[in-house]
Amino acid sequence: MLGIVGDTGVSPGLPPELAAELCASAARTHRTGVPDPEALAALRGSGLLGTAVPARYGGTGGGAPEVNEVVRRLAMVNPSLAIVAFQHFAVSARIAEWGSPRQRRELLPALADGSRLAASAWSEPGAGAAKHHITSTGERRRDGRWTLTGAKSFTTAASIADLYLVLVRTDDAAHGDPSLYGSPGQSFFLVPGDCPGLSADLSLDLVGMRGSATGFVSLDGCVVADEDRLGPEGRAADIIAAVREYGATLGAVAAGIARAALDLALEHVVRRGTVAALPVRHRLTDTATRVEAVEAMIERSGARSSPDPGLTTLHSKMFASTTAEQVCLELAHLLGSAGYTTASDINRLVLDARAVALMGPTNELCRDIVAAGWAR
Repeated sequence: MLGIVGDTGVSPGLPPELAAELCASAARTHRTGVPDPEALAALRGSGLLGTAVPARYGGTGGGAPEVNEVVRRLAMVNPSLAIVAFQHFAVSARIAEWGSPRQRRELLPALADGSRLAASAWSEPGAGAAKHHITSTGERRRDGRWTLTGAKSFTTAASIADLYLVLVRTDDAAHGDPSLYGSPGQSFFLVPGDCPGLSADLSLDLVGMRGSATGFVSLDGCVVADEDRLGPEGRAADIIAAVREYGATLGAVAAGIARAALDLALEHVVRRGTVAALPVRHRLTDTATRVEAVEAMIERSGARSSPDPGLTTLHSKMFASTTAEQVCLELAHLLGSAGYTTASDINRLVLDARAVALMGPTNELCRDIVAAGWAR
């Protein structure tokens, strides 16, 4: 199993063979918009997917710093699969924190060894960025089980995940703080990908993150046991609030993209012999400084060293995604005509960076949550 940063002091990194395969896959899936089964198999077998799983369940026991670093390094070669891995880590960490003994015992070992891939199914049409108005429902049956019905959108790893963390409303009477992410009366359920009534649709044609299998998930009378509920009934908002306190941040994806774009530009100017030109060197130095700043903020988020770690996680996501897109656009201009072809990876990186700002919590919602604290 691949080592990661932690108490062991093992240096992080992707094996060259894996990095090369994922990099080639990123270019292919950007053209086709279809998930790459070979690259997914390589990711599943890499040992990386156990990063957020405690060691006693077969994982490497990493926390937010390790998750952020693995995600960043994956994003340097394949942002789409970095997003897939980030969602897998998020579900794994939530099960480790909130799961019942049975859920931990039965699910975490498979999530650690890659035989099960996890995804989150929270968003849906008309629900709003804060997920206040979800219409997907969970109705308790007389036998104690639940029937889940609804439709989810922009679900990463739709159709390729083996386990979905699904957000539904289980109490229509509950109302909550409109400034928060999620609402009282919402509950989480862990739903197997082969559950009767669950289906995935990949007709969503994205301009970026095209290898992430982002699409729709429908729940047509899915029946699950009460033991498949994650956390207390009606308390999904509490679980969501704890996510950002953990320190793992989608900004790590943006950090990897920004670093990949900088490496691409440096390779270009060295190959063309223009690196000696003072304006080029100064321009690249300024860009490199911004990339370093992004990486430093991601480290701060993972370390949870600020007075309010939850807010730092939100700031890191906003700053990293915005800066990464700006960096990619500036470097595309630096590349000139070489960057104005479909063969140039810089164009894919620009679109992938833009996607991070739109992923939940969206940058607009992050701003709302941060500003809400000032009004209290």
